[in-house]
Order: sequence, then structure tokens, then C-alpha cells
Amino acid sequence: MGNPGLFISFEGIDGSGKSTQARRLAERLRQSGHTVVLTREPGGSPGAEEIRRLVLEGDPDRWSAETEILLFTAARRDHLEKTIRPALARGEVVITDRFADSTRVYQGLTRGDLTEMVDRLHSLIIGQEPDLTVLIDMDPAQGLARAKGRSGPEQRFEDMGLAVQEQTRAGFLALAARDPARFAVIDGSGSEDEVAVRVEAAALARLAAR
Repeated sequence: MGNPGLFISFEGIDGSGKSTQARRLAERLRQSGHTVVLTREPGGSPGAEEIRRLVLEGDPDRWSAETEILLFTAARRDHLEKTIRPALARGEVVITDRFADSTRVYQGLTRGDLTEMVDRLHSLIIGQEPDLTVLIDMDPAQGLARAKGRSGPEQRFEDMGLAVQEQTRAGFLALAARDPARFAVIDGSGSEDEVAVRVEAAALARLAAR
């Protein structure tokens, strides 16, 4: 297999700036000579992008939490097969905007206690964790205001409101506390440049340790 790649995921509440920071990190690592695949979930492969439209658009009550778990897991499996694992096998850096931790939080915790279902499906169907998870942490109200200010049809989770944002933040922080070796919790306050410096330091440290 040669030099294995590095798998980095970005997580955080809606409006936390994680998508921007994932893109900036990809650009910075490319400038340093790394081959980087920047991808996203749900999505990141043709089949998974089709599922993305099903889960991110429409009424907040369109799907039950159980159905969402199955849809997200199906999209993630296709993403893993078609995009993530081939890039890692080539020794590349894969940066994904969301991965399994989002399902653990959004479907496993905030919409009922479905953690066991999420974990069992992940173990059976996915079976892979990132080498580094960058969690952009910020105030839920501020994140929701940012998220609602975006245009476009993908507002289904934002429409669930502030209470879900607060639950989501608590869920992500709880995951980080249980797996500190994988997570880097980054303060999302301050300017975009200030946050990017924090993210880059965490990523470069993990690359150096590879």
C-alpha cells in the first residue's frame, strides 16, 4: 500500500464555519505539496450526492430518525468505497466536511436515543474512523444565525431551531471528551483567519506524527 494517507473530518453545528475551514485547510496543504481530496457528507460520490438531496431538502419532519440513519449510512458507504478509501490507498490526504460523528449526534442523540443503532450500523457497514476530527466549537445561537443567513434549499436541519443546535453542540463535545486522541476541539470564535491558524496547527501536528 505504500505510504498511507491521512483521513481528516470536520464536524460542528450548522453555521460553525467548518466547511470554510475544511476548504482553507485543503488549500494550505496543497500549497505545502500534499495531494488532497476535499469532499463532503452526505455526498462525495455520485450515488451519495443523490441521497444528499433526499435528506437535506424538504420539511423537517420528512423522514423519521431511523430512516435518516439508513439513508446517511448508505450514502457514507458509497462515499467510502468510491472516494475515501481509494484516495487513502494512494497516500493522499482526505478532508471531509462531516462524517459518522454527525450521524451519531443528529440522528443518534438529538432525535431520540438511537446511539446504539447508529453505532451498530457504523461497525457493520462503515468500520472506519478518521485519523483526526476537527471539531469547530461555537455558540449555538451565533451558528444558527449564520446558517439561516445562507441562501439555498438545504435548510432542513437549520429549520429544526435553536434547541437542536444546543443539543448538537453538547453531543459533539461529549464525543470529543470520549475520544480525545482523535478529536481536536477548535475555538470557532474570532475571525476566519484566526480560526484557520488553529485548525492548521492541529492538522500539521497530526501529519507530523503520521
